[in-house]
Amino acid sequence: MLAGVAVAGLHWLTNRYDRTVVKEQLLDPTARIRRTDLSGPLNYLLIGSDHRPGANPDDQRSDTVLIVHVPAGMQQAYLISVPRDLLVAIPPASGWGGGQDKINAAYEHGGGGAGGARLLSATLTRLTGIRFDGAALVDFSGFKQVIDLLGGIRMCVDTQVRSIHTKTLFTPGCQQMDGARTLDYVRQRYDLPGGDYDRQRHQQQMLRAVLDKAGETRLRSDPVKLDRVLRAVGGSLTVDTNGVPVEDLLLAFRSLPADALRGVQVPSYPQTIDGVSYVVLDNGGGGLFEAVRGTRMPDWAGTNPRWVTRL
Repeated sequence: MLAGVAVAGLHWLTNRYDRTVVKEQLLDPTARIRRTDLSGPLNYLLIGSDHRPGANPDDQRSDTVLIVHVPAGMQQAYLISVPRDLLVAIPPASGWGGGQDKINAAYEHGGGGAGGARLLSATLTRLTGIRFDGAALVDFSGFKQVIDLLGGIRMCVDTQVRSIHTKTLFTPGCQQMDGARTLDYVRQRYDLPGGDYDRQRHQQQMLRAVLDKAGETRLRSDPVKLDRVLRAVGGSLTVDTNGVPVEDLLLAFRSLPADALRGVQVPSYPQTIDGVSYVVLDNGGGGLFEAVRGTRMPDWAGTNPRWVTRL
């Protein structure tokens, strides 16, 4: 009886969450893969922006581009950060004739929102050969509320840095941060030893910290707070589940162990071309994309520790 009540409660929560989330076709047809189950390996595209669909498309560049790779068996997950300044060939779109630009400009050239996500996904697939099982567009300005509802998250600052946005000084050490402070910190890339690579790692750490806080027992035992968090998450997301019910996705990813997350940086290096700062692939990505397309990601991570961080 208790098991039945628990299943019914989960079903109610996921249905409520499913109704809250905005659903759009975020993947270009060339970037989409069709599956009949979630047996894996799985690849999801996560795009972070401060703009929701329908906002002014001017200057709507994606702040974060992540490929989430889950090998078969659901025992590990890799958060692969794509450098925002990566030089790529962006396919033509309405109002854009196609050509080379930074990858975060693909979202803008596609008009932002779902259109921007589709052009970005097509650009990534053309570059990497990876096709995706689903995608999510995250409104980071709305994500602040999620962190605040969780009571803040624990972030560890490794290098002192002053925010170029708020002038806040972040000093080294682990500390509790609210939503505004967290997002201010993970946006910083200037005056950091690794520049944008450090920013990517900090964003990966933020996602891990949010998942850790959301998984705490006292949140699961407080249905009112859990409902508020789920609705806040739903309000900050636009998703493309590729036809898979949200409930099935949540149930599948619940099996991931607590220490399953690895942060990955794409092998690359900065280069100035015609006076503009770009990031270019190192040796075509050093075999990373081939590993993601197949079943060799754990092996690649083991032989390329320079680009992998345990989160």
